[in-house]
Amino acid sequence: MTSGSRTCPSCGAAGSGRFCSACGAALAPGACQHCGTPLAPSARFCAGCGAPAGSGRRPAVSRAWAAAIGAVVAALAGVALLARTEAPARAIAAADAPAAAVTPPDISQMTPRERFDRLYDRSMRAAEGGDTATVARFAPMALLAYQQLDTIDADARYHAALLRLHTGDVPGAAALGDSILAADPGHLLGYVVRATVGRWRKDSAAVRTAYAGFSRHYDAEMRAARPEYTAHRTMLDEMRQRAASER
Repeated sequence: MTSGSRTCPSCGAAGSGRFCSACGAALAPGACQHCGTPLAPSARFCAGCGAPAGSGRRPAVSRAWAAAIGAVVAALAGVALLARTEAPARAIAAADAPAAAVTPPDISQMTPRERFDRLYDRSMRAAEGGDTATVARFAPMALLAYQQLDTIDADARYHAALLRLHTGDVPGAAALGDSILAADPGHLLGYVVRATVGRWRKDSAAVRTAYAGFSRHYDAEMRAARPEYTAHRTMLDEMRQRAASER
């Protein structure tokens, strides 16, 4: 390795300067773009908000998914550098336009949060239907839209965590779950993410711990009448039943 070069903490390639020429990850320590929390050189996610660490880093995708979404990821790399705000818009247009439509719907006035929510919904509908090809196409774009949000609340972090799980990025999902509870201790969605990650990892102890935290805070949190609890009421009821069965 030549003088001044360093190993990329993301892909292991040798490089110099501020960013890796192989994957675009940051090579030098810095601060989170979203919340300003200092980042270690090897950090993959911000400990403060759960956002991917480094400038210009693409949404993480597991090697198990590489064959299925290699072309999509390659395209996203160019989009992220040249026209980051246009990729989610094109994805939404492709998802919503009828097969025979000549002109895609005009979504130029859609806010970053609306783009993220639309792409999340498209990805989750595909996941529920077992359509892994569609998940592989839209989930990375939804995560790119997440990185463009001006503000990130617990509901957005929860949605991003599910997207990361469906692309095989379990550590990224866990980081987002932790960030929900770091920002708002007791928030039920943080425990939902922790329990879900525990099930993916087949870590029964982590699942029980998440259930215990969920049950401990459930009554007080539901009295807070958070909008995201209303939106996810069915899921929270199911989580409560599972937690009760573990007692």
